[in-house]
Amino acid sequence: MRPTKAIIPVAGYGTRRLPVSKALEKCMLPVLNRPIVDYIVKDCIQAGIKEFYFVVNQGTTQLKAYYQRDPTLEAYLKRNHKEGLLPLVTPPQDCTFHFVEQPVDKDYGTTVPVWLCREFIKPGENMLVIMGDQFFLNRDGQSEAACFLETATKPGMPASAMLAVEVPHKDVSKYGIVSTKPHDGYELYGHIVEKPSVDEAPTNLNNASFYLFDYKVFEFLEAGMRKLNHGEYYIIDVLNDYAAAGNNVAVIRNHGEYLDCGNTEGWLRANNTLNTAKI
Repeated sequence: MRPTKAIIPVAGYGTRRLPVSKALEKCMLPVLNRPIVDYIVKDCIQAGIKEFYFVVNQGTTQLKAYYQRDPTLEAYLKRNHKEGLLPLVTPPQDCTFHFVEQPVDKDYGTTVPVWLCREFIKPGENMLVIMGDQFFLNRDGQSEAACFLETATKPGMPASAMLAVEVPHKDVSKYGIVSTKPHDGYELYGHIVEKPSVDEAPTNLNNASFYLFDYKVFEFLEAGMRKLNHGEYYIIDVLNDYAAAGNNVAVIRNHGEYLDCGNTEGWLRANNTLNTAKI
């Protein structure tokens, strides 16, 4: 079954992007003239996603304002004969945007925002979970989420899947590297090795923090919220428990170019890449 809902965690202080992230939500940092998170949203819309659950810092308003109508701005553009700019400031149609607040002084980690959305996913549903500081560039105009789901939801595939990106073998020590094995025509998730040496790395597949989960994962999220790991609650621990309980997870390789904007170097690369892509 193809999902129609996506959870996009964007909370946190964005300490790797200080000082600008003191005043600007990290997901709102611009890549060219659009915020990082909007590339994710538009990609998901192409894949048929209709409901978005943004997990935001308690009290923040910038992202919410971005996905709301601004009648004053729209009136200004009309009054000044700039109607051609209206599509740039009009939120996507036929989509619903929810904003789930995450307290900044309590539990922290990638498990927390997904767990906070547990009441919005119903039995029998599945959902995408995509971290909000990255996106993919497909020069052929395709949606990364659509390509991922086309494979992940084929008959015979397991209920859950994750996206993995090949990185140079010499760079594996910078990433969470995914261990896989062949299984019935697809790659099966084994575990993740955090920042292994070149000799220790089982593959050169980086976890792209882009998942398809079925409703069953919430059973493991509850347990994951009791499993503190170096001061945080990691979604990878949940994924490992889910897989260890006999639930297969397909590992699907990326179609487009992975652009990680979580650090300054990656954000600059994303801007330069899109600036020269001419698509």
